[in-house]
Amino acid sequence: MTRFIHDQFAKDYLEELLKPLGKVEAASRVAGEVREIDVLFTPFPNQTNVEILGLLGKLATTPAIFEPFRNPVSTEEICDCLLKSLVVRGALRRAAKREQTKIKIPKLWILTPTASKNTLSGFRAIQTPEWLKGIYFLADSLHTALIVIHQLPPTPETLWLRLLGRETVQKRAIDELETLPINHPYRKATLELLYNLQQGLAINNSQERADQELIMRLAPLYQQDRERTRQEGEQQGLQQGLQQGLQQGLQQQQHLIIRQLNRRIGQIDSLSIQKIEELSVGKLQELGEALLDFTSVTDLETWLNFH
Repeated sequence: MTRFIHDQFAKDYLEELLKPLGKVEAASRVAGEVREIDVLFTPFPNQTNVEILGLLGKLATTPAIFEPFRNPVSTEEICDCLLKSLVVRGALRRAAKREQTKIKIPKLWILTPTASKNTLSGFRAIQTPEWLKGIYFLADSLHTALIVIHQLPPTPETLWLRLLGRETVQKRAIDELETLPINHPYRKATLELLYNLQQGLAINNSQERADQELIMRLAPLYQQDRERTRQEGEQQGLQQGLQQGLQQGLQQQQHLIIRQLNRRIGQIDSLSIQKIEELSVGKLQELGEALLDFTSVTDLETWLNFH
């Protein structure tokens, strides 16, 4: 059960990060037997701020299929991913022929925490010098690569992929996420998804050591975040209360002066009332002193026109 909780987190996480960059279809069904692609991604024509997601942003500059795995991917699972990719490729080719457009084959990115040498060699997966360590490419015509998350260098560029790792790698990535500025565009949403993951694991009473460590790591972070939210809410409420109090005080002062004027020089018209309501606090105080010398409505109108 906990595996599916982690799988759902990975899908939601990738969807949240990628949706500013393009169209994201999570759990997209393909033809034939009922199969689902975890995340099918189509980039927007004019992307901005791609670099903020580092390596993940680089992967999102072209059409892509993302298949994240919580546990080390097996040979059979890679074959299944390839099959789904080929089905999507065939559907795109038929659509391009029908619409007389050029086909854009999506790259299949298989995300796995680790991968054995036998698994990599079985697919002739190789690393290339122009890509980071931990990225293994299959034959060019397959448009597929495996990203072995635990082999990625621990740099800001790989942070958003390392958060999908396990145990020490994921814990370190969470530590790095915590140190990001509070106003970072992806920090808050990512933490909320991690909190949802934590609650799901806790509700299902996962006894797996890695899950227990993840729950314990996120617990103080969750409390700190909620305490910060509470304090911000109180501060905002205090400011709103102060503003409301000042506004109420101003209105009371306006009503008091209008009543004094009505008693001293008779009922004043709506235009004069509007002008009084537009006066600043300082001007209201001046009017409160000046009205003691008024003997007619003309005196009020003269004062308002002058001020």
